[in-house]
Amino acid sequence: MELPLFPRSPREEMAGWCYLPRFIDKIRLHLAGRLPADYQPNFCVKGFDAAWLEAAGVAAGQMIDVVRQSLTDGQVCDWVRVNVKGSAADRTAFREKMLQHGRDAAQTELRALLQKRKTDAGMGHRDDIQCFVDFIDADEGRL
Repeated sequence: MELPLFPRSPREEMAGWCYLPRFIDKIRLHLAGRLPADYQPNFCVKGFDAAWLEAAGVAAGQMIDVVRQSLTDGQVCDWVRVNVKGSAADRTAFREKMLQHGRDAAQTELRALLQKRKTDAGMGHRDDIQCFVDFIDADEGRL
């Protein structure tokens, strides 16, 4: 049985963009037919994938083509630096929004979803998991 390959942490950055290295990994896994089944429903259309695409102003197909045509992350990074228009403030706002997603106690539905995901994954007791980025890192064995 082949062990799953997990993409990098959503916290990692490239070209000033949080999440971009993870998204590149997910695209490469998708192109190789190795993206885990539970990641496929959200791929490029929901969650942090869709949020990054929207914040960066890039179409999913375009980003997939860029990764498909590149051999290295450096080539993707160069493309992003030239083609993705977003100020440092835009990148910071995206990072903060992502790192806070699920943390705000006032967002009761989102907090309930995070708790459900934690419980379903056998991590309901983990108080160190306070947002969805924490959950992803814990679920993939980094936290």
